[in-house]
Amino acid sequence: MRRAVVLQHAEVEGPARVGELLGEIGYTLDVRATYRGDPVPATLDDGDLLVVMGGPMGVADRGDPATAYLQQEIDLIRRGIARDAPVLGICLGAQLLAHAAGADVHQMRTADGARVYEVGWGEVVLDGRAGGQILAGVPSEIVVLHWHGDTFEVPPGAVPLASSAVCPNQGFRLGRHAFGLQFHCEVGSAEVDAFLRADADYVAQANGPDGGARIVADTERFCTASRHAGDLLLRNILRAMTED
Repeated sequence: MRRAVVLQHAEVEGPARVGELLGEIGYTLDVRATYRGDPVPATLDDGDLLVVMGGPMGVADRGDPATAYLQQEIDLIRRGIARDAPVLGICLGAQLLAHAAGADVHQMRTADGARVYEVGWGEVVLDGRAGGQILAGVPSEIVVLHWHGDTFEVPPGAVPLASSAVCPNQGFRLGRHAFGLQFHCEVGSAEVDAFLRADADYVAQANGPDGGARIVADTERFCTASRHAGDLLLRNILRAMTED
């Protein structure tokens, strides 16, 4: 079977639905919990697929000894970009992919410098310039889970994939086989509950003291439809990633 190397940065941010969909198309998962000290591969074998998950750290933390593995991941991603290898980055993973491709990654701020966060369920608008097969069957506007205070610029040569009212750069396609998604369409209600337990302080910082309760209510409202649309989008992306 073919191998999918998954770089995981937090206990609660595993491959989730991405892992299940990869299993359906014949990939075995090699999950590297880099936050626990699992080694980052120096290279990927021909035929390997790389998935880089989210996490509470950021690209700016790559110089911190506690998260030195981030620079190793960037180096691995950069080598993958050079040979148009299949790479999928989600949230932090998309930011690492953007940085490796030469784009700026930075905190979200208002014009007067105040921090901005996008945490909870919200709509993204998908951009058909990434290729019609990527959006086949997917509504042009979908509700997804957001969990970030950093964002990226679209890398040179990449094609925008999605945007939101709060964050104009929500995804991109780089070359034929690399994709970055700022949002989470791989999660179900169990993963959202885990996010809330792990990041209660972050949610309150972003959305106020009632922010967690609002996300719980919105999960009941949006999660089923989001899973359906997310599956369509992820299947299309994985198909494009694995095409010759």
